[in-house]
Amino acid sequence: MQRLLDLLRNKYFLVTLAFVVWMIFFDKNDLYSQYQYHQQVSKLKQESEFYQKETAKVSKDLDELTSDKAKLEKFAREKYLMKKDNEDIFVVVKEKKEE
Repeated sequence: MQRLLDLLRNKYFLVTLAFVVWMIFFDKNDLYSQYQYHQQVSKLKQESEFYQKETAKVSKDLDELTSDKAKLEKFAREKYLMKKDNEDIFVVVKEKKEE
């Protein structure tokens, strides 16, 4: 018990303790902020990977569309419902099952 009281009376220990408490809880880069920054970085890395995959997929599709006329025609028919003058288009929509 005497040792604990001596430790609490030591000004260097008190200053060090105050500094550690300040850095952990009150500083602008406290532990909670660091945790939030880490979460944000993880989220941004996931988004970056997703967009890189999407960019690669779109680049591949663009390359196919510019090189093959049949694929370009199929793309135009499916995505933009384009048709020739003597054709009719029927759009089939699947209904979702309600539980």
